[in-house]
Amino acid sequence: MKEKIQKFLDTDILEKYLLGDSTKEETLKAERYIAMYPQVRDDYNELQNNLETFAKMYARKTPEGLKQIILQSAKKERIVKRKLFRYVIAASIAIMIFAGSSVFFWNQNKALQEENTLVSNKMKNLEEVMKTQLEDVRNQFIVLNNPDTKKYTLRGKKEAKDLKAVAYINPVKKLSYINVSNLPELPENKCFQMWAEVNGELVNLGVIKEWDDKNKLLPLPYAENAIGYITIEPEGGNSSPTVKNIVANISY
Repeated sequence: MKEKIQKFLDTDILEKYLLGDSTKEETLKAERYIAMYPQVRDDYNELQNNLETFAKMYARKTPEGLKQIILQSAKKERIVKRKLFRYVIAASIAIMIFAGSSVFFWNQNKALQEENTLVSNKMKNLEEVMKTQLEDVRNQFIVLNNPDTKKYTLRGKKEAKDLKAVAYINPVKKLSYINVSNLPELPENKCFQMWAEVNGELVNLGVIKEWDDKNKLLPLPYAENAIGYITIEPEGGNSSPTVKNIVANISY
């Protein structure tokens, strides 16, 4: 079981799930593992907290601050590489002095190379996440503070009369966000899912989590005359919306 969990954690499914870039299969797998295994749930919460911390940091700092953070990350990577170089030199000297120890040092070197590769990949992923988070924070600031932004209040209907949400649409900057401030309880086998009809194509925006921050803004794809929907779907979400279960909609 531990090998199964570790194998899952070694993938980038959690990072992709957190950013909303996971496939339907990856999303279902991530949600299942988060619900079933405390270790996965702890890693997910820690990653989420770290990303939120980075986003808040960038919301306060100037681009020079971002440059400094990236430089510090690069510096840490160089330190790891220097450490690897020292181990390689030490292994070479030991091989010349103690030929019988060659296998030991080879294994040590290989393990360190694998560790360095893992660290490098994690740092690259983290930098991409930070850039994405910074861009999202910048866009949210524009939408909330730009006088051209239009505000639409949504209220649920049918089984979701208590659902409340506010959509923010900026036609000048072509940015759209929605904040779901109240999410009614549903049976365990049901969930809320968000959709957008953009230029004649239906876009799946994913399941709205009950544990989402009520102050969080969720991005909407922008297009003229676009339509957004919130539907009630089976647990885990659906590949297409159940029209009869539309509980909120907005035209923007």
